[in-house]
Amino acid sequence: MSGEITTFSGVLGEGRLDSALAAALPQFSRARIQALIADAALRINGQPFADAGSKKMSGQAFELNVPAPVPDKAIAQNIALDVVFEDEHLIIVNKPAGLVVHPAAGHSDGTLVNALLHHCQGKLSGIGGVQRPGIVHRIDKDTSGLLVVAKSDAAHEGLAKLFAAHDIERKYIAIVNGIPAPPAGTVRTQIGRSTTNRKKMAVLPESKGRHAVTHYRMVEAFAKAAMVECTLETGRTHQVRVHMAHIGHPLIGDGVYSNRQNHYKIGPNQAKFDRQALHAASLGFIHPITGGTLRLECGIPEDMQLLLSKLQL
Repeated sequence: MSGEITTFSGVLGEGRLDSALAAALPQFSRARIQALIADAALRINGQPFADAGSKKMSGQAFELNVPAPVPDKAIAQNIALDVVFEDEHLIIVNKPAGLVVHPAAGHSDGTLVNALLHHCQGKLSGIGGVQRPGIVHRIDKDTSGLLVVAKSDAAHEGLAKLFAAHDIERKYIAIVNGIPAPPAGTVRTQIGRSTTNRKKMAVLPESKGRHAVTHYRMVEAFAKAAMVECTLETGRTHQVRVHMAHIGHPLIGDGVYSNRQNHYKIGPNQAKFDRQALHAASLGFIHPITGGTLRLECGIPEDMQLLLSKLQL
Protein backbone atom coordinates (compact mmCIF):
# COMPACT_ATOMS: atom_id res chain seq x y z
CA MET A 1 0.00 0.00 0.00
CA SER A 2 1.23 3.50 -0.81
CA GLY A 3 0.15 7.03 -0.04
CA GLU A 4 -1.40 8.35 3.15
CA ILE A 5 -2.63 5.64 5.51
CA THR A 6 -4.91 6.00 8.54
CA THR A 7 -4.71 3.32 11.22
CA PHE A 8 -7.83 2.36 13.16
CA SER A 9 -7.43 0.24 16.29
CA GLY A 10 -9.63 -1.36 18.91
CA VAL A 11 -10.79 -4.64 20.40
CA LEU A 12 -12.87 -7.15 18.46
CA GLY A 13 -16.32 -8.20 19.56
CA GLU A 14 -17.96 -11.58 19.03
CA GLY A 15 -18.89 -13.15 15.71
CA ARG A 16 -17.21 -13.34 12.33
CA LEU A 17 -14.11 -11.19 12.02
CA ASP A 18 -15.46 -9.03 9.18
CA SER A 19 -18.75 -8.48 11.03
CA ALA A 20 -16.94 -7.63 14.28
CA LEU A 21 -14.75 -5.10 12.47
CA ALA A 22 -17.80 -3.56 10.76
CA ALA A 23 -19.43 -3.19 14.16
CA ALA A 24 -16.29 -1.60 15.64
CA LEU A 25 -15.81 0.69 12.61
CA PRO A 26 -19.32 1.63 11.39
CA GLN A 27 -17.93 4.19 8.94
CA PHE A 28 -16.86 1.27 6.74
CA SER A 29 -19.15 -1.25 5.07
CA ARG A 30 -18.58 -4.95 5.59
CA ALA A 31 -17.71 -5.30 1.91
CA ARG A 32 -15.09 -2.55 2.25
CA ILE A 33 -13.60 -4.26 5.31
CA GLN A 34 -13.46 -7.59 3.47
CA ALA A 35 -11.56 -5.89 0.64
CA LEU A 36 -9.11 -4.32 3.10
CA ILE A 37 -8.50 -7.68 4.79
CA ALA A 38 -7.83 -9.22 1.37
CA ASP A 39 -5.32 -6.41 0.72
CA ALA A 40 -3.35 -7.36 3.88
CA ALA A 41 -4.44 -4.21 5.72
CA LEU A 42 -5.33 -5.98 9.00
CA ARG A 43 -3.15 -6.90 11.97
CA ILE A 44 -4.36 -8.73 15.05
CA ASN A 45 -2.13 -8.61 18.12
CA GLY A 46 0.52 -7.10 15.84
CA GLN A 47 0.44 -9.96 13.31
CA PRO A 48 -1.04 -9.94 9.78
CA PHE A 49 -4.36 -11.75 9.59
CA ALA A 50 -6.37 -12.48 6.45
CA ASP A 51 -9.24 -14.83 7.41
CA ALA A 52 -12.33 -12.59 7.22
CA GLY A 53 -14.60 -15.46 8.25
CA SER A 54 -12.75 -16.41 11.43
CA LYS A 55 -14.92 -16.59 14.57
CA LYS A 56 -12.04 -16.98 17.04
CA MET A 57 -10.86 -13.38 17.36
CA SER A 58 -13.24 -12.07 20.02
CA GLY A 59 -11.42 -9.89 22.56
CA GLN A 60 -8.30 -9.54 20.41
CA ALA A 61 -6.65 -6.20 19.65
CA PHE A 62 -6.73 -5.14 16.00
CA GLU A 63 -5.16 -2.53 13.75
CA LEU A 64 -6.68 -1.76 10.35
CA ASN A 65 -4.53 0.30 7.97
CA VAL A 66 -6.80 2.18 5.55
CA PRO A 67 -5.26 3.97 2.57
CA ALA A 68 -6.64 7.35 1.58
CA PRO A 69 -9.37 7.00 -1.05
CA VAL A 70 -8.22 7.47 -4.61
CA PRO A 71 -9.94 10.12 -6.74
CA ASP A 72 -12.88 8.96 -8.83
CA LYS A 73 -12.15 8.68 -12.55
CA ALA A 74 -15.10 10.99 -13.14
CA ILE A 75 -14.18 14.67 -13.07
CA ALA A 76 -15.85 17.27 -10.87
CA GLN A 77 -17.97 19.69 -12.89
CA ASN A 78 -19.77 22.83 -11.77
CA ILE A 79 -23.29 21.79 -12.75
CA ALA A 80 -26.18 23.42 -10.89
CA LEU A 81 -28.00 21.15 -8.45
CA ASP A 82 -31.42 21.54 -6.86
CA VAL A 83 -30.56 20.27 -3.36
CA VAL A 84 -33.68 19.38 -1.36
CA PHE A 85 -31.89 18.00 1.71
CA GLU A 86 -28.27 17.59 2.77
CA ASP A 87 -26.31 16.63 5.88
CA GLU A 88 -22.89 15.09 6.46
CA HIS A 89 -24.18 11.61 5.56
CA LEU A 90 -26.38 11.99 2.49
CA ILE A 91 -27.79 14.39 -0.07
CA ILE A 92 -31.18 14.41 -1.81
CA VAL A 93 -31.52 16.26 -5.09
CA ASN A 94 -34.37 17.08 -7.44
CA LYS A 95 -32.90 15.81 -10.72
CA PRO A 96 -34.07 17.60 -13.85
CA ALA A 97 -35.16 15.64 -16.89
CA GLY A 98 -32.29 15.19 -19.33
CA LEU A 99 -29.57 14.77 -16.71
CA VAL A 100 -27.86 11.35 -16.73
CA VAL A 101 -27.18 9.98 -13.24
CA HIS A 102 -23.89 8.12 -13.76
CA PRO A 103 -21.11 8.34 -16.37
CA ALA A 104 -21.41 5.58 -18.96
CA ALA A 105 -20.76 4.92 -22.62
CA GLY A 106 -21.96 7.98 -24.51
CA HIS A 107 -22.15 10.07 -21.32
CA SER A 108 -18.62 10.32 -19.93
CA ASP A 109 -19.31 13.67 -18.26
CA GLY A 110 -22.07 16.19 -17.63
CA THR A 111 -23.79 13.73 -15.28
CA LEU A 112 -25.22 13.95 -11.77
CA VAL A 113 -22.09 12.22 -10.43
CA ASN A 114 -19.88 14.90 -12.01
CA ALA A 115 -22.06 17.56 -10.40
CA LEU A 116 -21.97 15.87 -6.99
CA LEU A 117 -18.17 15.53 -7.07
CA HIS A 118 -17.99 19.30 -7.45
CA HIS A 119 -20.72 20.09 -4.92
CA CYS A 120 -19.31 17.76 -2.24
CA GLN A 121 -15.63 18.65 -2.60
CA GLY A 122 -13.77 17.39 0.44
CA LYS A 123 -16.96 15.97 1.97
CA LEU A 124 -17.09 12.52 0.39
CA SER A 125 -15.83 9.38 2.11
CA GLY A 126 -13.93 6.70 0.25
CA ILE A 127 -16.89 4.54 -0.69
CA GLY A 128 -15.35 1.23 -1.76
CA GLY A 129 -11.91 2.86 -1.57
CA VAL A 130 -12.79 5.53 -4.13
CA GLN A 131 -13.77 9.09 -3.32
CA ARG A 132 -17.20 9.28 -4.94
CA PRO A 133 -20.90 9.75 -4.19
CA GLY A 134 -22.74 6.54 -3.35
CA ILE A 135 -25.41 5.98 -5.98
CA VAL A 136 -27.90 3.59 -4.36
CA HIS A 137 -30.73 3.96 -6.88
CA ARG A 138 -31.18 5.69 -10.19
CA ILE A 139 -33.91 7.36 -12.17
CA ASP A 140 -33.89 7.47 -15.94
CA LYS A 141 -32.22 10.30 -17.84
CA ASP A 142 -35.57 11.66 -19.01
CA THR A 143 -37.36 11.19 -15.67
CA SER A 144 -37.28 14.09 -13.23
CA GLY A 145 -37.48 14.12 -9.45
CA LEU A 146 -36.03 13.06 -6.14
CA LEU A 147 -32.92 10.93 -5.80
CA VAL A 148 -30.94 10.17 -2.62
CA VAL A 149 -27.15 9.73 -2.68
CA ALA A 150 -24.82 8.60 0.11
CA LYS A 151 -21.87 10.77 1.11
CA SER A 152 -20.29 8.18 3.40
CA ASP A 153 -19.58 4.46 3.38
CA ALA A 154 -21.89 3.85 6.36
CA ALA A 155 -24.76 5.81 4.82
CA HIS A 156 -24.25 3.95 1.53
CA GLU A 157 -24.53 0.57 3.23
CA GLY A 158 -27.54 1.70 5.29
CA LEU A 159 -29.41 3.04 2.28
CA ALA A 160 -28.62 -0.11 0.29
CA LYS A 161 -30.20 -2.20 3.06
CA LEU A 162 -33.32 -0.01 3.08
CA PHE A 163 -33.74 -0.36 -0.68
CA ALA A 164 -33.12 -4.12 -0.55
CA ALA A 165 -35.78 -4.49 2.15
CA HIS A 166 -38.20 -2.19 0.24
CA ASP A 167 -38.27 0.15 3.25
CA ILE A 168 -38.22 3.26 1.05
CA GLU A 169 -41.45 5.10 0.25
CA ARG A 170 -41.36 6.25 -3.37
CA LYS A 171 -44.20 7.89 -5.25
CA TYR A 172 -44.16 8.98 -8.88
CA ILE A 173 -46.51 11.18 -10.85
CA ALA A 174 -47.13 9.91 -14.37
CA ILE A 175 -49.26 11.29 -17.19
CA VAL A 176 -50.57 8.39 -19.23
CA ASN A 177 -52.45 7.79 -22.44
CA GLY A 178 -56.07 6.81 -21.87
CA ILE A 179 -58.08 6.63 -18.65
CA PRO A 180 -57.30 3.66 -16.37
CA ALA A 181 -60.23 1.43 -15.46
CA PRO A 182 -60.42 0.65 -12.63
CA PRO A 183 -59.08 4.03 -11.50
CA ALA A 184 -56.89 2.40 -8.85
CA GLY A 185 -55.20 -0.95 -8.55
CA THR A 186 -52.02 -2.96 -8.19
CA VAL A 187 -49.83 -4.38 -10.95
CA ARG A 188 -47.84 -7.48 -9.98
CA THR A 189 -45.56 -9.04 -12.59
CA GLN A 190 -42.06 -10.29 -13.23
CA ILE A 191 -39.85 -7.72 -14.98
CA GLY A 192 -36.63 -8.49 -16.79
CA ARG A 193 -34.61 -7.73 -19.89
CA SER A 194 -36.66 -8.07 -23.09
CA THR A 195 -35.79 -11.16 -25.12
CA THR A 196 -36.36 -9.27 -28.39
CA ASN A 197 -34.77 -5.90 -27.57
CA ARG A 198 -31.97 -5.89 -25.00
CA LYS A 199 -32.34 -2.12 -24.49
CA LYS A 200 -35.84 -2.59 -23.12
CA MET A 201 -37.33 -4.18 -20.04
CA ALA A 202 -40.44 -6.36 -20.32
CA VAL A 203 -43.05 -8.29 -18.38
CA LEU A 204 -41.80 -11.88 -18.35
CA PRO A 205 -43.27 -15.28 -17.44
CA GLU A 206 -43.54 -16.08 -13.76
CA SER A 207 -40.41 -18.25 -13.74
CA LYS A 208 -38.24 -15.45 -15.13
CA GLY A 209 -37.36 -11.86 -14.30
CA ARG A 210 -37.70 -10.19 -10.91
CA HIS A 211 -40.85 -9.66 -8.90
CA ALA A 212 -42.23 -6.14 -9.39
CA VAL A 213 -45.20 -4.44 -7.70
CA THR A 214 -46.68 -1.02 -8.50
CA HIS A 215 -49.74 0.48 -6.80
CA TYR A 216 -51.48 3.15 -8.88
CA ARG A 217 -54.38 5.54 -8.45
CA MET A 218 -55.80 8.05 -10.88
CA VAL A 219 -55.48 11.64 -9.65
CA GLU A 220 -57.21 13.42 -12.54
CA ALA A 221 -58.86 12.31 -15.79
CA PHE A 222 -58.82 14.25 -19.06
CA ALA A 223 -60.41 13.57 -22.43
CA LYS A 224 -57.90 10.96 -23.60
CA ALA A 225 -55.32 10.90 -20.83
CA ALA A 226 -54.94 10.85 -17.06
CA MET A 227 -52.58 11.88 -14.29
CA VAL A 228 -51.71 8.88 -12.15
CA GLU A 229 -49.84 8.49 -8.85
CA CYS A 230 -47.71 5.34 -8.74
CA THR A 231 -46.32 3.99 -5.47
CA LEU A 232 -43.44 1.54 -5.83
CA GLU A 233 -43.35 -1.54 -3.63
CA THR A 234 -40.27 -2.72 -5.53
CA GLY A 235 -37.77 -0.76 -7.61
CA ARG A 236 -37.06 -2.48 -10.90
CA THR A 237 -35.55 -0.76 -13.92
CA HIS A 238 -38.24 1.18 -15.86
CA GLN A 239 -40.88 -0.31 -13.52
CA VAL A 240 -43.55 2.41 -13.81
CA ARG A 241 -43.08 2.72 -17.56
CA VAL A 242 -43.31 -1.04 -18.12
CA HIS A 243 -46.27 -1.58 -15.77
CA MET A 244 -48.40 1.27 -17.11
CA ALA A 245 -47.76 0.13 -20.67
CA HIS A 246 -48.61 -3.44 -19.58
CA ILE A 247 -52.11 -2.39 -18.45
CA GLY A 248 -52.69 -0.45 -21.66
CA HIS A 249 -51.79 3.06 -20.50
CA PRO A 250 -48.24 3.92 -21.60
CA LEU A 251 -46.76 7.20 -20.49
CA ILE A 252 -47.18 10.20 -22.77
CA GLY A 253 -43.89 10.88 -24.54
CA ASP A 254 -42.46 7.41 -23.90
CA GLY A 255 -41.09 6.38 -27.27
CA VAL A 256 -39.66 3.13 -25.88
CA TYR A 257 -42.76 1.55 -24.35
CA SER A 258 -45.49 3.10 -26.50
CA ASN A 259 -46.31 2.69 -30.17
CA ARG A 260 -48.64 5.70 -30.05
CA GLN A 261 -47.54 8.81 -31.88
CA ASN A 262 -46.78 11.66 -29.47
CA HIS A 263 -48.89 14.56 -30.72
CA TYR A 264 -48.78 16.60 -27.52
CA LYS A 265 -47.22 20.05 -27.84
CA ILE A 266 -46.57 22.50 -25.04
CA GLY A 267 -45.40 26.05 -24.39
CA PRO A 268 -45.69 29.28 -26.40
CA ASN A 269 -43.61 27.80 -29.23
CA GLN A 270 -45.70 24.60 -29.24
CA ALA A 271 -42.70 22.36 -28.75
CA LYS A 272 -43.26 18.63 -28.80
CA PHE A 273 -43.37 16.97 -25.36
CA ASP A 274 -40.46 14.66 -26.03
CA ARG A 275 -39.79 12.71 -22.83
CA GLN A 276 -41.71 10.20 -20.76
CA ALA A 277 -44.10 12.16 -18.53
CA LEU A 278 -42.76 10.80 -15.25
CA HIS A 279 -41.67 12.59 -12.08
CA ALA A 280 -40.31 11.11 -8.82
CA ALA A 281 -42.42 13.33 -6.56
CA SER A 282 -42.04 11.84 -3.08
CA LEU A 283 -39.35 10.03 -1.09
CA GLY A 284 -39.58 8.81 2.49
CA PHE A 285 -37.31 6.66 4.67
CA ILE A 286 -35.60 6.32 8.03
CA HIS A 287 -32.24 8.08 8.01
CA PRO A 288 -29.68 5.24 8.08
CA ILE A 289 -27.37 7.08 10.51
CA THR A 290 -29.49 9.38 12.68
CA GLY A 291 -32.62 7.21 12.77
CA GLY A 292 -34.83 10.22 12.05
CA THR A 293 -37.73 10.10 9.61
CA LEU A 294 -37.24 11.88 6.28
CA ARG A 295 -40.19 12.52 3.98
CA LEU A 296 -39.61 14.88 1.09
CA GLU A 297 -41.69 16.06 -1.83
CA CYS A 298 -40.98 18.15 -4.91
CA GLY A 299 -43.42 19.78 -7.26
CA ILE A 300 -44.14 18.76 -10.83
CA PRO A 301 -41.62 20.37 -13.24
CA GLU A 302 -42.61 23.09 -15.67
CA ASP A 303 -42.79 20.93 -18.79
CA MET A 304 -45.23 18.50 -17.14
CA GLN A 305 -47.25 21.43 -15.77
CA LEU A 306 -47.55 22.79 -19.30
CA LEU A 307 -48.64 19.36 -20.52
CA LEU A 308 -51.30 19.18 -17.78
CA SER A 309 -52.53 22.65 -18.74
CA LYS A 310 -52.85 21.48 -22.33
CA LEU A 311 -54.82 18.42 -21.28
CA GLN A 312 -57.13 20.43 -18.99
CA LEU A 313 -58.29 22.68 -21.87
